[in-house]
Amino acid sequence: MSRRFEELDFQDTPMGEISLRRRLEPQLQVDVFEVKLGEEFLMSSLFPVAEIELARLGLAACDGDELDVVVGGLGLGYTAATALEDNRVRSLAVVEALPAVISWHERRLLPDVDTLTLDPRTRLVEGDFFALAAGEGPFGEGTPQPVHAVLLDIDHTPRHVLHPSHAAFYSPEGLRALRRHLHPEGVFALWSDDPPDEDFLDLLRDEFATAQGHVVPFANPLTGGTSANSVYVAVA
Repeated sequence: MSRRFEELDFQDTPMGEISLRRRLEPQLQVDVFEVKLGEEFLMSSLFPVAEIELARLGLAACDGDELDVVVGGLGLGYTAATALEDNRVRSLAVVEALPAVISWHERRLLPDVDTLTLDPRTRLVEGDFFALAAGEGPFGEGTPQPVHAVLLDIDHTPRHVLHPSHAAFYSPEGLRALRRHLHPEGVFALWSDDPPDEDFLDLLRDEFATAQGHVVPFANPLTGGTSANSVYVAVA
């Protein structure tokens, strides 16, 4: 049995102090991996359902084979690992702003990380996803341009961002810039902690051919009930 609590890594970053912790969940008797930025909990291995569905729903909207995919935000790796389960994925670039997070995977601090670090289709890119999305170049050196899908899981919601510099991405200009990185009929999918926001869906529909908001429910063993996140899927 593991320790009840262990801090696996703690580092200062431009966005604040980030930590990776492992704790024993007493109700379930399982190890839970958690990421905390400052005083905010960013993610937990106890609730990966919507991160997994981000990849599944986003790639389900893609036509064709030999897909080039960008994931914005590495985190615990659930979205990227799920994308690699799709045999149509030819290349996967995972853009992560914080070197500390990339190092967790490279140092094998997380379970089942070999899927990402050993798969030859994967490139871990240290960079600011939002700055790259606003630019005209590719999402990192050696990354295809344009791509077939962008799967984004960085901010809490389009309105609740981790850093003020991210807010411009969720504007008409920001979404228009992102669309330039996509093939015709390419897909943009976004994770959100809140239910689908109709105002944001209207913005997506102004810039993309179609857009939907999917509610993703999941069992919450801590409350004994059901919780939910959401995934937006927009097709150019």
